[in-house]
Amino acid sequence: MDMEAPDGGVDDMTKLSYLHEPGVLQNLATRYSLNEIYTYTGNILIAVNPFQRLPHIYDIQMMDHYKGAPLGELSPHVFAIADVAFRAMRNEGKSNAILVSGESGAGKTETTKMLMRYLAYLGGRTGTEGRTVEQQVLEEVEKYKLGNPRTFHYLNQSNCYELVGINDAKEYLDTRRAMDIVGISKQEQDAIFRVVASVLHVGNIVFTKGQEVDSSVPKDDQSKFHLQTAAELLMCDPVGLEDALCKRVMVTPEEVIKRSLDPGAATTSRDGLAKTLYSRLFDWLVDKINNSIGQDPNSTCLIGVLDIYGFESFKTNSFEQFCINYTNEKLQQHFNQVNTLI
Repeated sequence: MDMEAPDGGVDDMTKLSYLHEPGVLQNLATRYSLNEIYTYTGNILIAVNPFQRLPHIYDIQMMDHYKGAPLGELSPHVFAIADVAFRAMRNEGKSNAILVSGESGAGKTETTKMLMRYLAYLGGRTGTEGRTVEQQVLEEVEKYKLGNPRTFHYLNQSNCYELVGINDAKEYLDTRRAMDIVGISKQEQDAIFRVVASVLHVGNIVFTKGQEVDSSVPKDDQSKFHLQTAAELLMCDPVGLEDALCKRVMVTPEEVIKRSLDPGAATTSRDGLAKTLYSRLFDWLVDKINNSIGQDPNSTCLIGVLDIYGFESFKTNSFEQFCINYTNEKLQQHFNQVNTLI
């Protein structure tokens, strides 16, 4: 422990007498106990996830407070980082990049949202506060044949279903309104949620051994229900979907060969399909939003905000996760080098 540090910790850890791991962790814990979730290390902002909504520190009054203030003049805040990038772009004509990194669940995406909201505010595009939301989502749940998130394989892996201060119904309707604003039609919105719902249903399809050697079939009526529902949502043939999951097609110059998959391979095929559906939907959304927002073709500089994939450590890591972890390790190395220079 840094005996020279004040009782409430320091807002910039370059002020610590000893900038080492125990000192950093102690300072962050001290500030977190006082509901101070932000701390500087030079021009780097460290955020500790509060796991609850803190609307009072992100409202319009707080944006006004940080607008134009030099970095370090006010308490550490994500708005201050965004403001520095925006001022550099406007005053010096320099493009800037803001990188948001950390472990999965650290709050990177929420932080990115706050950055984008503040930059939109500085650019003159402020959002309006949502009105009180009635519980209008029950019919949507029925429409997509959804239910308790605990019953879906892809949602129950973390055992975390609710966060303090978060109203899922309001978040859903706010998302719908945001889609309206960026020009996503009602038909396109319906297609988006059909794809998302189909991914959840696909994840609940369980396989068992079929009659043939190394073959597989849906395990029970519940799995058949999710298969049928996924096919309806994707507007495809249920038999064709089952074949796609339980068989592998190999095309040779002479013929097309279909080979049955055992339950383990069929499960891998299922997860691959779900991942592809979600990935392509994400890419489509990004393109749609970018085309809607547009970019001034005459602009000479910009601010890039990167919400990088989170660091994870599994018993068995995929190559994709290895690349993510490697990138995060390089960023951590850069962070350490900057701290050493400071």
